[in-house]
Amino acid sequence: MSSEFQPHRRAALRWTAAAAAGVVAPVWAQASDWPSKQAIKLIVPFPAGGPADVMGRLVAQVLGTALKATVVVENKAGAGGNLGTDQIAKAAPDGYTLGLSAISSLAIAPTLQPKLPYNVERDLLPISLVGVARGALVAHPSAPFTDLKGLIAYAKAHPGKLAYGSSGVGTSNHLQGEYLAMRAGIELLHIPYKGTAPLAQDLLGGAIPMAFESSLVTAGPNVQTGKLKAIAITAHGRAPLLPQVPTLEEQGITPFDMPTWFGLVAPAGLPRAIATQLERALGEGLKTPAMQERFAAIGADTRPGTSAAFASYIREETQRYAKIIQQAKVTLD
Repeated sequence: MSSEFQPHRRAALRWTAAAAAGVVAPVWAQASDWPSKQAIKLIVPFPAGGPADVMGRLVAQVLGTALKATVVVENKAGAGGNLGTDQIAKAAPDGYTLGLSAISSLAIAPTLQPKLPYNVERDLLPISLVGVARGALVAHPSAPFTDLKGLIAYAKAHPGKLAYGSSGVGTSNHLQGEYLAMRAGIELLHIPYKGTAPLAQDLLGGAIPMAFESSLVTAGPNVQTGKLKAIAITAHGRAPLLPQVPTLEEQGITPFDMPTWFGLVAPAGLPRAIATQLERALGEGLKTPAMQERFAAIGADTRPGTSAAFASYIREETQRYAKIIQQAKVTLD
């Protein structure tokens, strides 16, 4: 991560200390017999059936096996993941409510939505990064280019005319387009949709020439059957689901590492003993070959780590996306 995206040292030390030490709360006495009282609820702030939901159910499986407990997934979709994340933040910090939140709610929303009902640093305890999914820049077969060089040349010849679709203003795939435009010195026309389904429909129908796809599970088959053409992978390293497609970095846009990521979080005040158990259980479970294969099937890599490392990662990503949002003058108005 370049120095321009590093967080202010004072804020960094404050949250890292909280993540490392935990917050001593009245529920500390319950930590010794946790999780014997009841089932653990894992809130997934996205609809059932999507990659985030699949990832959440894999996390529930890992935690349930390691902790010898029942872990129940509860989908709380809405507001781009913010609704469910708010419920996680406002839950009792007793270890019986956890959440699988994402880049949208943890790193993008704090800048884009000043009146967010939760404060990431104050109200949530990061437990561990869980998974990182590469996306792709894809185009309709009728688009007048087949690679990034051709895309940039066309955009420079037609400034502000080359459109790309996203699943909404301020989403990660919207900001990927803004960042590409800044890095490549081009002007693109952003077309926001209300979700991924209408975006996919118009892209496949040729109503828009290209889009940034967050999930290779949906983009991959369309590329392989010729319904779409893949221009580039939008994160470090080629994607196993589309190994023939070069990254944006390979094609000269450096740096460009903008994956979609998900992590396990809990309400602030969770006893450190419980947080440590969760961190250890998740780390051991996600490192198994079987679980890595399950993640690979949804276009993701497992990335377990420590609570402090995840807290630092969230801060860095928040700073990075804040700069993109500010430079591109993105607002929800």
